[in-house]
Amino acid sequence: MSTRRLLLTRSAAVISAASTGLLLPQVVRAQSGKVRVGFMLPYTGTFSQLGVAIENGFRMAIDEQGGKLGGREIEYFKVDDESEPSKGIENANKLVQRDKVDVLVGTVHSGVQMGIQKVARDSGVLCLIPNAGVHAATRALCAPNVFRTSFSNSQPTRALGQVMVAKGHKKAVWITWKYAAGDEAFEGFKESYTAAGGTIVKEMGLPFPNVEFQALLTEIAALKPDAVACFFAGGGAAKFIRDYAAAGLKGKIPLYGSGFLTEGVLDAAGPAAEGIVTTMHYSDSLDTPRNKKFRLDYAKAFRAQPDVYAVQGYDTGLLLIQGANAVKGDLSAKPALYKAMEGATIDSPRGKWTMSKAHNPVQDIYLRVVENKENKVTGIAAKALSDSGVGCKMA
Repeated sequence: MSTRRLLLTRSAAVISAASTGLLLPQVVRAQSGKVRVGFMLPYTGTFSQLGVAIENGFRMAIDEQGGKLGGREIEYFKVDDESEPSKGIENANKLVQRDKVDVLVGTVHSGVQMGIQKVARDSGVLCLIPNAGVHAATRALCAPNVFRTSFSNSQPTRALGQVMVAKGHKKAVWITWKYAAGDEAFEGFKESYTAAGGTIVKEMGLPFPNVEFQALLTEIAALKPDAVACFFAGGGAAKFIRDYAAAGLKGKIPLYGSGFLTEGVLDAAGPAAEGIVTTMHYSDSLDTPRNKKFRLDYAKAFRAQPDVYAVQGYDTGLLLIQGANAVKGDLSAKPALYKAMEGATIDSPRGKWTMSKAHNPVQDIYLRVVENKENKVTGIAAKALSDSGVGCKMA
């Protein structure tokens, strides 16, 4: 028998088997299998609470759907990334190669994200970023299978410039840790502040995670700018706020920052934080029915108050749900899955947001002021703000 006739005969046999239903059990079995979701998050160390909040938020979104994705049960896998960039590729491969996850959710630390990004681009696994704001993920190293649900590092600070100049602060000092997140936050501030007519009289930095601020604060006092803008987060942010007040600058030179400056540190910062103005894509005090319901449901489920990280985890779940529902749970239907996620509108506690062409949220950035240990929303600093996505070429 010729090769061509053999192929035709085999094709006929396959078509015949399909028409009689002989292939159906295999198809049904593939669809009825569980969706394998892998969390690669920090569960120990400085960022451990952030990892827990992200996972809680994600699970809460899924639980609201009866615990299923597109009608399919879910099996979860977890790897502690330890916020250790040197282990990023190895840990991501554990989930992708060993556990064969359909979806990888991670991470917090931008350095670790770069390892995940390489694995995601090499393997094609669907990767959802619930926090890490590193620009490359949705710029030069963007990929069709990578979606971010949080922010880019320059997004919150890109909303600061216009606000500060409008208040008459035309000369500013910028201060941050000199590392990727600090440098990228500065990009957003510099772009918006100078475009609004402001002048940056000095850019200051110190190595991450150094918290010896005194010499720089003395220099700020001598420069006498109209205002100071900054990027700090976590324990270092709380110390900077306290040191700023102790140096006699509070009340004399207004302090502004990316929202992470006052996020989750108001108890530690104490009265020194009062009056600080920040820009951020979420606030606990957002006075909307959607946010109030989310906060109540989260508190009931986890006996804790949600923060921006919980919201980002929740929205990661909402995005995946929209994609999975569009393909009826068949996550292997990648073109249709990605198209649904790209076109999604997420009804989030932070307000509705959409996905940019580079797969980064297009979202409102809120203006907030610290009042009585709360980041109180006073308005919207920027409507539907998108990251530039410069350098992103989808393969």
